[in-house]
Amino acid sequence: MPSSLLLEVPALADFNKAWAELTDWLSLLDRVIKSQIVTVGDLDDINDMIIKQKAALQEFEQRRPQLEELITAAQNLKNKTSNQEARTIITDSIEKIQSQWDEVQGHLQSRRQQLHEMLKDSTQWLEAKQEAEQVLERAKVKLESWKEISYTVEALKKQNTELKQFSKELRQWQIHVDVANDMALKLLRDYSTDDTRKVELMTDNINTSWATINKRVSEREAELEAALRLLQQFYLDLEKFLAWLTEAETTANVLQDATHKERILEDTKEVRELMKQWQDLQTEIEAHTDIFHNLDENGQKILRSLEGSDDAALLQRRLDNMNFRWSELRKKSLNIRSHLEASSDQWKRLHLSLQELLAWLQLKDDELKQQAPIGGDLPTVQKQNDAHRAFKRELKTKEPVIMSALETVRVFLAEQPLEGLEKLYQEPRELSPEERAQNVTKLLRRQADEVKTEWDKLNLHSADWQKKIDEALERLQELQEAMDELDLKLRQAEVTKGSWQPVGDLLIDSLQDYLEKVKVYRAEIAPIKENVNHVNDLAHQFTSSDIQLSPYNLNCLEDLNTRWKLLQVAIDERIRQLHEAHRDFGPTSQHFLSTSVQGPWERAISPNKVPYYINHETQTTCWDHPKMTELYQSLADLNNVRFSAYRTAMKLRRLQKALCLDLLSLSAACDALDQHNLKQNDQSMDILQIINCLTTIYDRLEQEHNNLVNVPLCVDMCLNWLLNVYDTGRTGRIRVLSFKTGVVSLCKAHLEDKYRYLFKQVASSTGFCDQRRLGLLLHDSIQIPRQLGEVASFGGSNIEPSVRSCFQFANNKPEIEAALFLDWMRLEPQSMVWLPVLHRVAAAETAKHQAKCNICKECPIIGFRYRSLKHFNYDICQSCFFSGRVAKGHKMHYPMVEYCTPTTSGEDVRDFAKVLKNKFRTKRYFAKHPRMGYLPVQTVLEGDNMETNLQAEYDRLKQQHDNKGLSPLPSPPEMMPISPQSPRDAELIAEAKLLRQHKGRLEARMQILEDHNKQLESQLHRLRQLLEQPQADSKVNGTTLSSPSTSLQRSDSSQPMLLRVVGSQTSETMGEDDLLSPPQDTSTGLEEVMEQLNNSFPSTRGKLQLPRSIYQQLRGGIPSLKITQYNIQ
Repeated sequence: MPSSLLLEVPALADFNKAWAELTDWLSLLDRVIKSQIVTVGDLDDINDMIIKQKAALQEFEQRRPQLEELITAAQNLKNKTSNQEARTIITDSIEKIQSQWDEVQGHLQSRRQQLHEMLKDSTQWLEAKQEAEQVLERAKVKLESWKEISYTVEALKKQNTELKQFSKELRQWQIHVDVANDMALKLLRDYSTDDTRKVELMTDNINTSWATINKRVSEREAELEAALRLLQQFYLDLEKFLAWLTEAETTANVLQDATHKERILEDTKEVRELMKQWQDLQTEIEAHTDIFHNLDENGQKILRSLEGSDDAALLQRRLDNMNFRWSELRKKSLNIRSHLEASSDQWKRLHLSLQELLAWLQLKDDELKQQAPIGGDLPTVQKQNDAHRAFKRELKTKEPVIMSALETVRVFLAEQPLEGLEKLYQEPRELSPEERAQNVTKLLRRQADEVKTEWDKLNLHSADWQKKIDEALERLQELQEAMDELDLKLRQAEVTKGSWQPVGDLLIDSLQDYLEKVKVYRAEIAPIKENVNHVNDLAHQFTSSDIQLSPYNLNCLEDLNTRWKLLQVAIDERIRQLHEAHRDFGPTSQHFLSTSVQGPWERAISPNKVPYYINHETQTTCWDHPKMTELYQSLADLNNVRFSAYRTAMKLRRLQKALCLDLLSLSAACDALDQHNLKQNDQSMDILQIINCLTTIYDRLEQEHNNLVNVPLCVDMCLNWLLNVYDTGRTGRIRVLSFKTGVVSLCKAHLEDKYRYLFKQVASSTGFCDQRRLGLLLHDSIQIPRQLGEVASFGGSNIEPSVRSCFQFANNKPEIEAALFLDWMRLEPQSMVWLPVLHRVAAAETAKHQAKCNICKECPIIGFRYRSLKHFNYDICQSCFFSGRVAKGHKMHYPMVEYCTPTTSGEDVRDFAKVLKNKFRTKRYFAKHPRMGYLPVQTVLEGDNMETNLQAEYDRLKQQHDNKGLSPLPSPPEMMPISPQSPRDAELIAEAKLLRQHKGRLEARMQILEDHNKQLESQLHRLRQLLEQPQADSKVNGTTLSSPSTSLQRSDSSQPMLLRVVGSQTSETMGEDDLLSPPQDTSTGLEEVMEQLNNSFPSTRGKLQLPRSIYQQLRGGIPSLKITQYNIQ
């Protein structure tokens, strides 16, 4: 809003402030509403949020009167002002805030309605989910109750009927699952902006379990159908196989009879024909081998189902009969071959047959060895098991051949005499018949023994291998189930972990709650450790049993262990982050202040918790914050202000704004102090206590002025300033009273409210304060200008004269009460004058005076306005006044009055009368009636460096001692400690210091008297010039300036105002008696004025004629002026 409007309509400032506060609060409330996310499906969380929303809505309604008051104030402003621009701005502001109010109210109500609907929908979903879970549990129980498939017609029909009934129930139960899914989809669709992970996880679990159940039902149905088909086909295939077996037995019997005919073996053609018929028979036998094994295997299954029944006995007999006949058929076939191959070379054929069997056994043994080692995962071992079952079937098929060959060799060796053997065996060399027969016998017997041994060994290896496969299958199945269970639990835990919000997004107040939740979560997943150990133990057992797990299983194990470790690490890291966040942003934190500096600077902390700052670019360290250093450097620009109180006040005002303490109300400061229980003023505060209290203060300011307050920077800067003022040695501790004094002195409050609060801090429980306690308060107060190097202008660091002055003002009572202290402070004692001047500086910042500076011609004058009480229509701006600039014809020692707010018409008339009075007053009158008001001006000592003067005095004395041949003086106390062996030197330095101070006081008093004399002479000279001029027109033209009374914030105090006359007749080196002198009455009767004029100027040619308006003012008397107090805004 333009500043001209604020000057024209001063009440707009208060309206704008109230409007901004309400707007900021509405914006914050709107952001809070949008940031509050709940877990959909969690009734407790939703109910908690509903309670919070209800509280927010109540607070919102409680703020409605504030909106109505703002609207009423806006209407009143519009009615009072005729400025169309101001009326338009006010209308727009009200429309905006009403629109924002309605929008936030709509958000609150819609969010509340949404939460109620979410609660209703979540309740319905939980009920539907519970019903679906009950259905799933019933289905799982049903699945677990299923028995193995029975291969009987009745049992299969019964199982099939049960399965169909179960399928029908599943179709009915599907409705519950669909309802739960529909409700879940509604929650996911309608409340997507909230946390829906819980709904998604539970819905996925339900759907996965339901799909698994349906899959099991489908597989069961397929298994029952296959079993029924097998049962129906088995008997048909059995009958068919038995019919073929009968035909094959007939063929084998006929062929066997043919081979045993007499002299049949001598007919080669007939033998070949019989051999061909045998080969055809053998081919058919081999073709029906798989059919036989399948029938035998399926028959065993049916037998297990029929166990204990008559049908089982009947089927068992039929299977035994089939196995016997099948074995006999194969034996007959082998005997037929053996008989057909019987000839003179029979032993050679037996020899070749045994060699072939040995080769086959070796081949199978190698094949069995190649199946090793045991696979490392379930699918591989299952394949190995299937392959070995085929291998065993092959052994079973080969068993009759081997047994027949061995039997043939045995019969051959038993039937053939030695004479026949020696004819069959021909050696290249001559052997005896006995030797040849023995060699043939040994050869066949050795080969038969080898075949028998290799056969037994192969069967033994096959059995061992099958045992290993069975054990591996069982253990791998157990491992797989354990891994699946662990994977499920880890996935559930990881889903919960994935729902964690980043620690940086959590509210500080909720850190402890989240920390407790993480600890509970860690306790909940602790049993997973047992699952991990169980899986690892099972895996380790494979290593000890020489079974190498497959890369897939190893990767799964590594993945499971890694996920478990990562989960533990995540929990530990989460707890660590929460602890650090709680530590960093909690009550014992300094870490958040690290953001108060930027590179190349870094904030560091000394062992006693005092911060210091490192410049990595220059590799240097310093106690002051970089921004504080810049602030101190900028304060040097104010050193050209000649008057120390104003110079100090302007420096403090700049410091106050930099620390954002101009935004801090006294009530907010008191609330923060009470919140941290800072009631014992004699106790000390450490750095963490100071930071905690400052953080509370600035957090509140940030809520009220979000764009103006940077909490870390403000806390760090204010801490830096407090340590510079009250802990220059950086011990890390300051008194509570010092902390309160520093903060309250620069906060935004009424001046007398500050006085009352500070007095209360040092007063006893009865409300009285003694000299010692008052001294503590004044000592802490004077440290504020001392830190700026301005303490010499306010009586120095010695507060004893001020304490004595206060109690002299109270008639030397042993204790004073608050009212007397306030009366004394209204006199603006020298040690505390900087504080009221600070208030006037703050009040004058936005003041706009409709006047022109007679020196720099600035118009309008912004800030302080100084009106001459010597010349008509003569004004000076604060810049010219502070720098000591004057216009021609006006002297600095002329009386002037200061205004920090626009003047009223009454003040204009009153000042006009004063000017008129002063024009006709003599030096004798001003000497007899001095105007006592305290305005610090520059003295002789001001600006001098006391230490420099002492050093110069020390050098002078030292030179005198050297000239006299005395022992050299020691270094001054600031540079070197005083030696106990040189008391004379110490006395000289002390004497020099006292002489220097006394000299300064005398020079200052002499300068004051000289300035006062010059002023009186100047006034007398000017009056004589006026008397020598011809009589002027009696009418005086003037302009009356007016400003709304609301622009001044007047105190309720009825004390007379001290007229602030700026001139050299007032000095900060005046004694306390002068400062405490009561002001003179500013009203004088007309008769006194005229009598004084006639007595003072006897040479006047006639009576002095005054304008009627002035005459009436003088006739009625000038009203007494009031003290005007200002709040720092």
